[in-house]
Amino acid sequence: MGDNATDGSDKEHLRPARMRIKTTVLMSHGNESYPTDLIDISATGVLLRRPREWGGQAGESWILDMIFGQDLHIHLEAKVARVSERHIGFAYTHIPEDKQVPLWNLLGGYADILEMWHDGGP
Repeated sequence: MGDNATDGSDKEHLRPARMRIKTTVLMSHGNESYPTDLIDISATGVLLRRPREWGGQAGESWILDMIFGQDLHIHLEAKVARVSERHIGFAYTHIPEDKQVPLWNLLGGYADILEMWHDGGP
């Protein structure tokens, strides 16, 4: 195998599987709040559509409120992990104990799957 070969054993190229699901998310930080769209969700974070007027930065902590269907509301804390022109990637920093099981149930099999990723992807 060459130096650039990837056989799935290189942890740097694996991440928790992302589940594409559409819902609205309210992002809050201090006095700021922005409604936006969820692009995908995983066991470790979410990818959101970047609101046009949003001026946050990587490393900031935000509260995310996500509503799935009529009976699942997940409220958690997350840190901005990466920012692009169109998206914001958040990593969970605190999931309240009463929201952990509902989140894992929502993710289903996605909670335990790792997938390959490539730099520069959404």
